Amino acid sequence: MKAKLFTVVAALALLIVAVPVFAHHGTAAYDTGNALTFKGTVTEFRFINPHCQIYFDVKNDKGEVEHWQGELTAPNKLARAGWTKHSLNPGDQITVSGFSGKYGGHSLWIRKLTGPDGQSMQLFED
Repeated sequence: MKAKLFTVVAALALLIVAVPVFAHHGTAAYDTGNALTFKGTVTEFRFINPHCQIYFDVKNDKGEVEHWQGELTAPNKLARAGWTKHSLNPGDQITVSGFSGKYGGHSLWIRKLTGPDGQSMQLFED
């Protein structure tokens, strides 16, 4: 009886500890009230978990180059939408729209992306 009780208590404790693992962040870190759009040049594309990353350079109003980072969804979701690790390459000209980070820096949660061929790239699986 003690072994069964111990097993049940251990299973419940494990479940309680594991619940945060299933949590996921929302949009709290981004200013979702104001979308920004940039034309830029890809410097790096990382097709990695948990979110794909695009690094790109943008010229600001003063003509100075700003280094930006954009976050997409998970690579498995992009793969189902037709993406590969070679969908974007350094030197590609892109247009991105999304929400900037609330806490400074040049970070963007990408909601729309126009690829180097001028076509909109699918960001979500159907």
